[in-house]
Amino acid sequence: MDYAQQQRDPTKHAIGVGFVILMHVLLIYALLNGLGRAIVEVVKKPLSATIIEELKLPPPPPPPPKKIIEQPKVAPPVETYVPPPDIPVTTNTAPTISATTTTAPTEPHTIQAPVVVAPPPAPPKPAVRRGVTRIAGDNPEYPRAAIKEGIAKGRVVARLNIDEQGNVTEVTIFSAEPQRFFDRAVISALKGWKFAPDGEKYVAEVELNFTLKDN
Repeated sequence: MDYAQQQRDPTKHAIGVGFVILMHVLLIYALLNGLGRAIVEVVKKPLSATIIEELKLPPPPPPPPKKIIEQPKVAPPVETYVPPPDIPVTTNTAPTISATTTTAPTEPHTIQAPVVVAPPPAPPKPAVRRGVTRIAGDNPEYPRAAIKEGIAKGRVVARLNIDEQGNVTEVTIFSAEPQRFFDRAVISALKGWKFAPDGEKYVAEVELNFTLKDN
């Protein structure tokens, strides 16, 4: 018989399995008998129990009593009795005459405020001012046309429109003798005149006299 057939033989397997089972039964029996006796021996011994009492601490000492400090008592001051001085009583036997005087009531003194006198109003300015003085500007020249015509003298009255700064803005011939000879020279010269500023516009009137011998 070869090795493979020996492995397939069931009788040999049954013997091996039975041997293993028997070993396990014996081991279990030995363990049960040995452990059971050990447990019985332990149980037979007397058990001793000790009771540990809780340690009680002594109670804390009571707090010291508070000291009450009494303030010293001050005795009230003793008042000494002082008798009043003796005042002699004088008796007046002479009759008394009482006179009543009446005083007139005085009126309270009042201070009157000074009377403020308002200054008189300034006189109204004329619509056309005369006698104004120029501060700059040249006199008009004697016209050559008047010299050719043999006119020895002339008179012109002109009115000027003057602004707030004293500048002449317009010249108007009011009257002229003889007419038309001196108008152009007067208008050309007066437009360059300068007057003192008055802060407002106004109209001024000037009179110019021409004489041939002065030129």
